[in-house]
Amino acid sequence: MCIKVIGAGLAGCEAAWQIASRGIRVQLFDMKPHKMSPAHSNENFGELVCSNSLKADRLASAAGMLKEEMRQLNSLLMECADKTRVPAGGALAVDRIRFAQMITDKIKNHPLVTVMDTEVDVLPTAGISVIATGPLTADSLANNIKGKFGGALSFFDAAAPIITADSIDYSCAFSASRYDKGDGDDYINCPMNKEEYEIFYNELINAHRTPLHNVDVQNPKVYEGCMPIEVMAQRGMDTMRFGPMKPVGLRDPKTGHRPWAVLQLRKENTDGTLYNLVGFQTNLKFPEQKRVFGFIPALKNAEFARYGVMHRNTFINSPQLLNADFSLRTNENMFFAGQLTGVEGYMESGASGLLAGINAARRYGGQDTVVLPPETMTGSLASYISDSNVVNFQPMGANIGILPALPEHIRDKRLRAERYGERSIETLKKLIALEEI
Repeated sequence: MCIKVIGAGLAGCEAAWQIASRGIRVQLFDMKPHKMSPAHSNENFGELVCSNSLKADRLASAAGMLKEEMRQLNSLLMECADKTRVPAGGALAVDRIRFAQMITDKIKNHPLVTVMDTEVDVLPTAGISVIATGPLTADSLANNIKGKFGGALSFFDAAAPIITADSIDYSCAFSASRYDKGDGDDYINCPMNKEEYEIFYNELINAHRTPLHNVDVQNPKVYEGCMPIEVMAQRGMDTMRFGPMKPVGLRDPKTGHRPWAVLQLRKENTDGTLYNLVGFQTNLKFPEQKRVFGFIPALKNAEFARYGVMHRNTFINSPQLLNADFSLRTNENMFFAGQLTGVEGYMESGASGLLAGINAARRYGGQDTVVLPPETMTGSLASYISDSNVVNFQPMGANIGILPALPEHIRDKRLRAERYGERSIETLKKLIALEEI
């Protein structure tokens, strides 16, 4: 007997690891390497598609709180992330190739995990399973899920380009972290004056985009957190300057002044040979990306290691289907995890896989499943995606707003965030000490 985990992305690998770590055999199914989704590019498990940043790492933040909870629960993803991190100021960013390779090696070398490199077309009908096929679930299985549970929801996600370090014009750039956070050279900043920015803006909003296939191209839903830069630009001339190109907290050493706008480049790998265009997710045609982004002075000769892409993401209507332990209400032996459930973000996906894996193992062993308290970020996400009162369900990432209010009033925003983080970890540690998880 074993537990089946369908999908070897972040959620699936975390679920499989949690199950195997509890002494239970796992069959992990993934269609790689025989078949790739439109957004994936290599055979490794846990491949990061959009960005190599896992967001803020400080406990006094929603993203940092979630990651620390995962560390407390012996997360495979957090172990690999901490070991493959690259400089990124106050964020946790990773060398995405080393990160995915480490996950793959650990999964494949675990004696209780059997990897099945085959595509799954239909949901399992017997036994305990975790469905973690992600937002790019293959058509056959996606149609099977829709047939059982009604029409799945969808939105569009985009990834930013990656350029080579030696193609950056450093005479038009400077190294610094915003507000001097980090080691000072965590980001390469590409400043623009007002005239340069306005030329870039006009070229961007008029550039040719890649057509979206098999979708309602007249009104596609775009996830706000990964909005293509050209879509953002259409909202107004200064929208980018208050978003990914904001110059606040930066000073160009050549002029002694704050630039009009700044594109930040973040290390993509440990060696620093590749850089990611932060916040520049895009659906422009490949030649247009090279042409338009070349209007940024530091990128006029940029060589692209990977162009930005846009892809469709699918998720189920979890508030009508799932319990807070990530099990299906109509079949509590079947668990769902990852972005397929409507949690949004890398670590949110991993955290859902972690909890689904723990609960699948507990179900296998005849134990009650665990529902984490809403004072934890993982518990709040699980509560949100399983709340039958939620209408017009849309993907939700970690944020302070979904946590229950603190009993005490703390006016200072930073101190209030710190208290939320402290409460989360205190709550979780008590459960672990009582062996309730």
